[in-house]
Amino acid sequence: MENPALLNNVLVRWFRQKSTSTQLSVLIFVALALRLIVVASVIPHTIAPTDHFAEFGWEVGWVARSIATGHGFSSPFYPASGPTALVPPLFTYLLAAVFRAFGPYTAVSAVTILSINSIFSALTCVPVYFSTRYAMGRRAAMLAAWGWALYPFAIYFSAARVWEYALTGLLFTTCFCLAQRLHHQQSKLTWLGFGGLYGIAALSNPSVLSVFPVFLLLAIFAPGCQKEWGLRNSLIAILGLIAVLAPWTVRNYRALHVLVPIRDGFWMEAWPGNDGNTFESNDHTARPPTSPVELQKFIAHGEIAYLAEDRALTMDFIHRHPLLFIKFTLHRVLSYWTGYWSFDSAYLRDQPTEIPNMFFSIGLTIFMLIGARRLWLHDKAAALPYLLLLAIFPIPYYLTHVIPDYRQPIEPEIIALVSAGILSLKRFRRSSVEADPQREQRPLTPCSRTGRRFA
Repeated sequence: MENPALLNNVLVRWFRQKSTSTQLSVLIFVALALRLIVVASVIPHTIAPTDHFAEFGWEVGWVARSIATGHGFSSPFYPASGPTALVPPLFTYLLAAVFRAFGPYTAVSAVTILSINSIFSALTCVPVYFSTRYAMGRRAAMLAAWGWALYPFAIYFSAARVWEYALTGLLFTTCFCLAQRLHHQQSKLTWLGFGGLYGIAALSNPSVLSVFPVFLLLAIFAPGCQKEWGLRNSLIAILGLIAVLAPWTVRNYRALHVLVPIRDGFWMEAWPGNDGNTFESNDHTARPPTSPVELQKFIAHGEIAYLAEDRALTMDFIHRHPLLFIKFTLHRVLSYWTGYWSFDSAYLRDQPTEIPNMFFSIGLTIFMLIGARRLWLHDKAAALPYLLLLAIFPIPYYLTHVIPDYRQPIEPEIIALVSAGILSLKRFRRSSVEADPQREQRPLTPCSRTGRRFA
């Protein structure tokens, strides 16, 4: 019998000798295979008719059903309730197309949409690789790509949940990869395309919009850049973004008679997290559709009036209990990065995976911080997009409520920094990155006339 260690070394050497495209193809195949195995195991749960097929996409599934049955973008809960902007349109229309082709809530529809999600998630390995390679070198890039392929949360949220996580992850990671290189580009068409692609990502999940200005500012103020053309091209990128978002904004105004660029559900998320009653249990089910009382209020008052009431209640709570709101917010910050919520026995019985998830999340955060520190010490310009992303993106969730789902759009960048942290513990030095003959070479452009190269 062959020595397993020797066989493993042979396979590793064979893999490393292959071209980047071959390695990424193998990696994508492995990632997709793992996700499809999970898809096959969750279909019975996904198509279960419990709570009006809630597990089949929740609000997104109900709106997609409405579209597929000819009632338009409406009814975000199972009763008919009129036009809505509670969910973003991109994934919702994709799911509606699947429903129209294979029927609402059927097994074939479940296999199809979860397989599509799995493909999106597996393909995310590509922008993960190239964005990490640009900032940290090839060795960290390959580790990050494998990390994403095998990452349990990436597998679960793409293969077991009917939601936009995988689509948003692919689009936003691609935008992040392009943003790293944006200051090298003078072409107006490139900047216009970046803005347009970012608009598409926002139609999948508008939370990514918070860092769009950051990416433009980083490009404008990159060392050696001419501010005049950087500002001009940023305006072109903004026009590209607006051009993509404008049609949906017009639709929302015509349907709801209020200005809603993409979605309007912020206050419905904010009130359960700041009502002073459900915080300790992290129970955010006191809203439609899980609360019959709230569901009836939503139907009776209408979406806009219901959200206005949630806004008034939230602001009143913050005004009357500012210290409690600060306490809740700090707790959410801690939970976002550690997975910790409560050690109360009743809570742990209701959430049996809380402890292992907490240790896993803490480990990821520690390695992420180690990787961020290493990158900052070696190349501040390369580190800034990552650090600003981590600092700004979670803010809306700090103010409302946090669950692991809400980290999905930035998880690829977190995995990249985790990879850098792992390599730094293995005494991975900058010199080894520079000695790598396959390391991406960044061209000298008008933004780098001094000859400086980012590592």
